[in-house]
Amino acid sequence: MTKVKNLEELVKLRNKLKDKIQVRTITEGNDLVARIRVAMGTCGIASGAKETFEALISEVERLDLKVLITTTGCMGACYAEPTVEVTLPNQEPIIFGEVDSKRAVDIINEYIIKGKLIDGVVPQNYQSI
Repeated sequence: MTKVKNLEELVKLRNKLKDKIQVRTITEGNDLVARIRVAMGTCGIASGAKETFEALISEVERLDLKVLITTTGCMGACYAEPTVEVTLPNQEPIIFGEVDSKRAVDIINEYIIKGKLIDGVVPQNYQSI
């Protein structure tokens, strides 16, 4: 942990953390690109959901996308954890399973930005795709 030595460093740290939190608290609007929910039940956390969540936030920040990323409890697909639900505007949500850090980046770059479906869709909503 970094030790804060003066007011200037405290303000810098505050602004840095404020920007990081914005990805999780952005409100919906017409220009919202997507909504992502990461399952953080015990099964998800044990399977690496925290790392998946961090990878999603990092990629969204890197690309400066307007995406809301939140956490939720278990989605009931424990066999496929970590699971991530992605909802694009005016579309049904899709749940991706076994989402590690690499797949999290692929979901953003391939599915959210390009609209291309990638492997790993959890069959619960497979018929609606």
